[in-house]
Amino acid sequence: MTRSFYGVRALDGVDLRVEAHRITGLIGPNGAGKTTLFNCISGVVPSDSGAVRFDGRDITGWRPDRIAAAGLVRTFQIARGFPRLSVYENLLLYGDRQPGEAVTAAVLRPPAVSRRERELIDRAHGVARRLNLVRVLNDPAASLSGGQKKLLEIGRVLMAGPRLIMLDEPVAGVNPTLAREIAVHLRGLVAEGLTILLIEHHMDTIAQLCDHVVVLAEGRNLAEGSFADLARDARVQEAYMGRRRWVS
Repeated sequence: MTRSFYGVRALDGVDLRVEAHRITGLIGPNGAGKTTLFNCISGVVPSDSGAVRFDGRDITGWRPDRIAAAGLVRTFQIARGFPRLSVYENLLLYGDRQPGEAVTAAVLRPPAVSRRERELIDRAHGVARRLNLVRVLNDPAASLSGGQKKLLEIGRVLMAGPRLIMLDEPVAGVNPTLAREIAVHLRGLVAEGLTILLIEHHMDTIAQLCDHVVVLAEGRNLAEGSFADLARDARVQEAYMGRRRWVS
């Protein structure tokens, strides 16, 4: 995959494979192209060349909403959502197959609409319990701590019924205790059959979570393998810290 901005190559032939039911880490120094790759995969930004295949289908050029509906859902580095809506409302808003968007369905409320709304309400409560957000369920999203906003971001993704989740720095700015809690949640999701691709700068989190790690540098693949192997790779050490050795 390639992508340029005003003549600068943000992605220069990146090739990435994410194995099902695993956590794959995507790391690299600032400016390596990690978030640009996420944006191209999720349809937020079109690539200049290359293809994205998900579950055997070529999804290159699909709209972001169509990609999400297919089961490939992402979060953003800065937690998004609607700050004035409650946590509960934010979760409901991201539920898939919303039944009330058509005027006829919203006014007449046929049984299928009521049934789907109850399903989404039950799912929202289940997600809130899972992520320890029940006590702030009625609080506006703007009042949450940084860590709680990260949990809400994960919760919104879960409401969309994903198969592969792309997480952009899920523990950035989060205290160590909550970072460990988020890691436990992510491992639990994979154990239940989901697949995760994550960007993260906290090497402790990468070492703890990831089954496989891909390193980018200057928009290209630099190395990949287990975190332990990459920590000893001279190319990775130089990309991150010049000539100094990485101590793990």
